[in-house]
Amino acid sequence: MIEGVNLKKLKVIPDERGRLMEMVRADDEGFRKFGQVYMTTASPGVVKGWHYHKKQFDHMSVISGMMKIVLYDMREGSSTHGEVNEFFVGIYNPVCITIPPGVCHGFKCISRKEAIVINTVSEPYNYEDPDESRIDPHVNDIPYDWERKDG
Repeated sequence: MIEGVNLKKLKVIPDERGRLMEMVRADDEGFRKFGQVYMTTASPGVVKGWHYHKKQFDHMSVISGMMKIVLYDMREGSSTHGEVNEFFVGIYNPVCITIPPGVCHGFKCISRKEAIVINTVSEPYNYEDPDESRIDPHVNDIPYDWERKDG
């Protein structure tokens, strides 16, 4: 596992009214502070990535559909520099992934319908000076191929 990344198995509590699932708590490992919560989606087969932050921690959960979430440690001096982690997250594997600053990440919708991500981040989005750097998802130096691996 990439240094500073935390994977928290989420507990779904169902009853006759529906279900409840806590995603992020202030006492979670890796939680620093609250910035904002946002929702993003991806259509089937769509890759969103790569990007990374200099200050922001992400706490990502997939609440509908399935995503392949991939992390790449590009932090110089990290004990896991150059390491890639791949997670299959969503309705069949409810987890919250904590992603520290400097860890490049992206995701691909692998379900037959749109997948929905809820991200609780440590910093509010700054429209004048965004803490986000982007890298092309397919043309880059990251040792990862987004294609499905059949066999």
